[in-house]
Amino acid sequence: MRTAYLETLYNLAKADKRVYALISDNGAIVYDKYREDLPGQYLNLGISEANMLGVAAGMANKGKIPFAYTIGAFLAYRALEFIRNDICLQKQNVKIIGTGAGEVYSALGPTHHSTEDMGALRSLPGLVILSPASPLDVKKAVNAAYLYNGPVYIRLGTNKEEEIYTEGYDFVIGKAVELCAGNKITIISTGSILADVLKVSRYFLKEGIDIRVINMHTIKPVDKEIIIKAIEETKGIITVEDHNITGGLGSAVAEVIAESGKGIKFKRIGLRDFSKGYGTYEQVRMVNGTGMDMIIKTVKDMLV
Repeated sequence: MRTAYLETLYNLAKADKRVYALISDNGAIVYDKYREDLPGQYLNLGISEANMLGVAAGMANKGKIPFAYTIGAFLAYRALEFIRNDICLQKQNVKIIGTGAGEVYSALGPTHHSTEDMGALRSLPGLVILSPASPLDVKKAVNAAYLYNGPVYIRLGTNKEEEIYTEGYDFVIGKAVELCAGNKITIISTGSILADVLKVSRYFLKEGIDIRVINMHTIKPVDKEIIIKAIEETKGIITVEDHNITGGLGSAVAEVIAESGKGIKFKRIGLRDFSKGYGTYEQVRMVNGTGMDMIIKTVKDMLV
């Protein structure tokens, strides 16, 4: 995902002098080509995430399009006041890029995990939240954010995500993508964890059970129409996210279900506390109840 983001940002900046890359003294090496070719459109603000976003807001106020990049946990939590007051309240055209979504920094522990970022930011008026699931999703999300006039937060994984798409598709802010058709159970997911959801879908397909899979790449504004369609056409909905179930995708979907006035079986898979343990991404997710085994068990329980 990181490479897809950098390549897309590079192409945008090369074509539009208003586009700037801002970093907070992290990831400088991966910006080598960008700095070499576009030194006038790059700023390293040091380990001062809040200041970086304040600078970004000022640049946007003068017609620039800053993309401010650092670890998501240090943006959504440490710099929340600046996102609220300097960017959202002032409706500034700033793109906030948080890397290390969910538990992907598995060996660094919960201090570096962005597992409450969507919940912390979703309540902010005027902020679009994008959560791409694959490299192609990232490219489309970054281009969509560039064209959108207003504040956008994009949460990225790292640099090891597999591609889930085999062909082109339309990426529209606020419009989810149905990846697999089905009329039994709907799984709505977002971000890197969606790759495992697709594996679960294939597992059940071998048993003759078709699972509808939806990529909710936009957390805010959430696609209400596709959720209501799932309520009407399938027997249950499961949300799967590498995030706390409070405030994130599960909460957004639950709100739509509640306001629709329609009844349906509904389960949320995600964290219910701070993440625990260290190890590979798969190991940490397994310990915290967001691994493939939990997804499969939840589907089986709902099918009973």
